[in-house]
Amino acid sequence: MKALLDTHALLFWLYQPERLGRSARRIMQDGDSILLWSIASTWEIAIKVSIGKLKLDGPVRDVIPMELLRNRITLLPIEHHHVLAVADLPMIHGDPFDRLLIAQALTEGVPLVSEDGRFSAYHVETIW
Repeated sequence: MKALLDTHALLFWLYQPERLGRSARRIMQDGDSILLWSIASTWEIAIKVSIGKLKLDGPVRDVIPMELLRNRITLLPIEHHHVLAVADLPMIHGDPFDRLLIAQALTEGVPLVSEDGRFSAYHVETIW
């Protein structure tokens, strides 16, 4: 299965795996899964670390690339068509990072690994 990870899915996997839902844990442990990581999520983490809302086990520039590699997670770049797709989304969810993840999941045709219940209003498949 191919799926896009929400930012919190990776953070839970790394620091609080007990918070992952059973289906989320299963897909993240499955060696055949193709896990995608949006550059938007790296950006979100970098901002949260810089303002003190999030603490990692080391510098973000080291931790995130190392964990993506270690956990065989593929980077999903932010493409122009992803950003343009945000304009078509109703303003149900106000978080710009989540809106971009929703647009990426919809345009790429993949489910989102997320516990955010507001995503269902966008008719994006979620796994948790």
